[in-house]
Amino acid sequence: MIPLHDDNPTRRFPAVTVALIAANMAVFAVQLVLPRWGITLEGWYYLLGARPFELTRHVDLPPFGWFPWWATLFTSMFVHGGWLHLIFNLWYLWIFGNNVEDAMTRPRFVAFYVACGMVATAAQVVVSPASDIPLVGASGAIAGVLGAYLVLHPRARVLTVIPLIVVWPVFEVPAWILLAAWFLLQGIGGAQSYGSGEAGVAFFAHIGGFVAGMALVLLFTRRRPRRRGRAAGAARRV
Repeated sequence: MIPLHDDNPTRRFPAVTVALIAANMAVFAVQLVLPRWGITLEGWYYLLGARPFELTRHVDLPPFGWFPWWATLFTSMFVHGGWLHLIFNLWYLWIFGNNVEDAMTRPRFVAFYVACGMVATAAQVVVSPASDIPLVGASGAIAGVLGAYLVLHPRARVLTVIPLIVVWPVFEVPAWILLAAWFLLQGIGGAQSYGSGEAGVAFFAHIGGFVAGMALVLLFTRRRPRRRGRAAGAARRV
């Protein structure tokens, strides 16, 4: 399912959400010109991606780059594996991030986003601690945003495209159904990929980020969650 927009207005401009989108786009723009600097895309992933083997052994493996092993917990959140990876991540961040940011102070939202991203990476590392495949992408942190949205606004309505073989109908779907379906798909993907040791989607990072978002959101919110609905209308690839 592809969300188009929700019926959940915000009280202020989502400055942090927009800044995160801009930062991810800027890093991707740099990624597009890497050949001019003699850096391969694979090398870029190894330089900035979070490598489970490094994180569990606390060592830096070649290629030695610009950041130590511990810093890749942060840098990996801004590296993406292609246009679709980037677009889908930033689209979900835009749809759901503004309302989660609106429920927190801006500094708290930054801290919340980073915390969810790090927990997401840790979840994937626990599943494959000896892997040397770099984890890249913002979707672990964005999964945390989705988990927070589920807690804050479960009854919000989300205009959603449901791709079928021939037609792509559009429905208004309650947020809790959309996000529960998303989480279920991550669980299925995780079960299918468990133990494979191959590059692909880091489903356990998505699961870990989502659970972290649900668990942490009420610690970061500045006010009680506002219920939203129709009447209220009258943010392996991580």
